[in-house]
Amino acid sequence: MSVEANNRHYTADEIQVLTGLEPVRKRPGMYIGSTGPRGLHHLVYEVVDNSIDEALAGICDTIKVTIFEDNSVSIEDNGSGIPVETHPQTGKSTVETVLTILHAGGKFNNSAYKVSGGLHGVGISVVNALSEWLIVKVKRNNKEYKQEFRRGESVTSLEVIGDSKDTGTTIHFKPDAEIFETIVFDSETLEYRFREMAFLNKAVKIILEDKRNEKKTEFYYEGGIKSFVEYINRNKTPIHKDILYFEEEKDGTIVELALQYTNSYTENVFTFANNINTTEGGTHLSGFRTALTRVMNDYGRKYNHIKDKEDNLSGEDVREGISAVLSVKLPEPQFEGQTKSKLGNSETRGIVESLTYEYINTYLEENPKVAKIIIEKAISSQRAREAARKARELTRRKSLLDSTTLPGKLADCQSNDLEKTEVFIVEGDSAGGSAKQGRDREFQAVLPIRGKILNVEKARLDRILSSEEIKTLITAFGTGIGNDFDLGKLRYGKIIIMTDADVDGAHIRTLLLTFFYRYLKELLDNGNIYIAQPPLYKISKGKKDYYVYSDEELDAKLEEIGRNSITIQRYKGLGEMNPEQLWDTTMNPDTRILLRVSTEDALEADAIFTTLMGDKVEPRREFIEENSKLVENLDI
Repeated sequence: MSVEANNRHYTADEIQVLTGLEPVRKRPGMYIGSTGPRGLHHLVYEVVDNSIDEALAGICDTIKVTIFEDNSVSIEDNGSGIPVETHPQTGKSTVETVLTILHAGGKFNNSAYKVSGGLHGVGISVVNALSEWLIVKVKRNNKEYKQEFRRGESVTSLEVIGDSKDTGTTIHFKPDAEIFETIVFDSETLEYRFREMAFLNKAVKIILEDKRNEKKTEFYYEGGIKSFVEYINRNKTPIHKDILYFEEEKDGTIVELALQYTNSYTENVFTFANNINTTEGGTHLSGFRTALTRVMNDYGRKYNHIKDKEDNLSGEDVREGISAVLSVKLPEPQFEGQTKSKLGNSETRGIVESLTYEYINTYLEENPKVAKIIIEKAISSQRAREAARKARELTRRKSLLDSTTLPGKLADCQSNDLEKTEVFIVEGDSAGGSAKQGRDREFQAVLPIRGKILNVEKARLDRILSSEEIKTLITAFGTGIGNDFDLGKLRYGKIIIMTDADVDGAHIRTLLLTFFYRYLKELLDNGNIYIAQPPLYKISKGKKDYYVYSDEELDAKLEEIGRNSITIQRYKGLGEMNPEQLWDTTMNPDTRILLRVSTEDALEADAIFTTLMGDKVEPRREFIEENSKLVENLDI
């Protein structure tokens, strides 16, 4: 499809005006989710989404994003360029219309864009409204145009600044410090997003250049989502060589699927609709899961892998160890909520289900050796699941709220108000003793654990539930695990990991976080998991004590109070603190530092836990070498 042909379709008449822009600056969270880092980066995504929509229409193949020293960002594409003609409804240029009026865009009917991720059409105008300044340049009609805005209002008119044989749009903006908590962009956050976009759009090159550190990264993957699965499994061990892949269209919906099984025990399925990461799934995910379960059972029974008297494989069984990317593109997606995290189109489920069943069934028939490997893994999972069910039953019976059934080592609190209650997970009797004596019994509970818990990355659920330490954790939390998980039964609003500031403490913390991520992820998503930050040093001068939490703080405090007549104590363990010190520095809500654990990027979180806790040594060594320069406190 040529650029000229698309320019004839994408004209001023295609832009529909739905309402005004006034509410955006008053309530930015309604449009971008938050005014924190997530909302800040969302500004960039909204603009890039527009360029991706041009790519989906076959018009654009290169997008360049540049972060400048002043934390302004430019997004340049070689698409068709925003139309410049006077808009019939507003009397303004179409460029000014889409930048200053909410819900003005080419996404509300299907004549300009058959497929679009920017469904709501609020993106570019919201970015303009929340920017200190924004400059747009458009190459179109053999000319280059420019217009400037300030906090959503135009400060110049659209003017011709030169000639150009190219086409495209450049949006350069600086987020408004009056709106955002921070305007400092994190290049790694943008890298994660752009890598994902490049996987999903195999014909598009995305370039990210950070002028603050002169780093330039290009994302381009000819293999598309097949390359995506390879990336997901780069530190895992696949149990078959092929990546199963198909791309088919049915009733106007394009379905693209890539999958491969590994020897791990967890499921990694990433779903997208029109390039939007549908983290909460939806109808496309339901269709995929139904098809996968049905085809595995049909094939297994047909070839006697599953005997007549044996139960069918469950969805959990057939998805154990799977890495899959499912991407659908449809003309009129229906997302639940502005965050677009769940697809609601009912017809999509049947389309994905039928195409997935047909493809996988054909693949299994044509590749019986691979089919046998996959089915045997699922059957092995089924046996372990039955053992885990029995273990869960036992754990659930012990998880009743009656305090007499709680773990004996748990020092419970008196309150049951989730807004106040918190439990500290500590390692060892010494730290546990100090924490129990130092806590506020009204709302703080203490749960000591013995040593390092099981590495759940290398174990199935049945073995995990046979671990006494893990059973103790599950019983104390009250939520259950797996199919029995119930967030409504959570006994503490905050679950706080409080380990020593040494290598062993870091290892225990990583083991606990791996367990939470793999088997109690709802607690992470709900914001219940925290990490305590005990001080590293106590500085004593005269009768005054000062606590600092890093080497940088230590140097700063010494400069402040002087280096004469001081004593410095380096804490290697919580047990070295008396109860009063532990309360003052680490447990007192008025003075402590807590880090809330979140997993905004599921792909990177999965990769980190696989690298740190998985079977492969080489990726772990590389990770340590790459990140060793970031280590602030090393206990040798």
